[in-house]
Amino acid sequence: MPDRRVIKLLVISDLICPWCYIGQREMEKAIELCSNLPVDVEIEWRPYRIYPSLKDGSFVPKREWYESRFGKDKVEQMEQMASTRGEQLGITVKILEGVISQTTLAHRLLFKAWKLGGQVKQQALLTLLFKAYFETSENIGDTQVLAKAAVTADIMTRDEAVKFLESDELLEEVETMMTDARRKGVNGVPFVVIDGKWAVSGGQTAEVYSQIFKKLATGEVSAPRPRVEPPSAGVQVSA
Repeated sequence: MPDRRVIKLLVISDLICPWCYIGQREMEKAIELCSNLPVDVEIEWRPYRIYPSLKDGSFVPKREWYESRFGKDKVEQMEQMASTRGEQLGITVKILEGVISQTTLAHRLLFKAWKLGGQVKQQALLTLLFKAYFETSENIGDTQVLAKAAVTADIMTRDEAVKFLESDELLEEVETMMTDARRKGVNGVPFVVIDGKWAVSGGQTAEVYSQIFKKLATGEVSAPRPRVEPPSAGVQVSA
């Protein structure tokens, strides 16, 4: 029996990006497709701000914010594309209901989840926050919403979560990771770095990810294909 291969992924994403939610589900499907291969996929989610102009603590109705930025026609196209792709994956993606806010607090909580419980805790929290934002239109910039998610994901108590979120713990580390991603040329998400050697940009399908995993499992160490760029290439992603 061949030795099991560990594939390490760094996924740079933002919680208010619909293609990051879609990308998470596609990656989960890819891992399911490769369940019969001698591979283990380890995932760490890293922070990113797709809209740096959004101010922390400022909550704006999504429709108002998107239409002022992109125009009504473009926004309707974005909504239809994301909704249709989500339906194909069995998830709901609503981009115009509720409020939009900066994601610094949520990223800090996700990093705390990683430090406390690694992939299992971080993935559980990430899924809850994506669902809260895109499916039930909750404000993931709100401390109480985040604290509730932390409790549900069994990361910490509500009081512990509120205390953490009201502090500056891990803020410097999260800011540094986001700055570092842009410095290395990442200007769109999702952006997936594979084993520190290759990167896949954009809302790829499960089939693309599974092809890469299969190549790595069978010892093909050349750069995965298709649409793979060096981590520093910084491919612009349309969302």
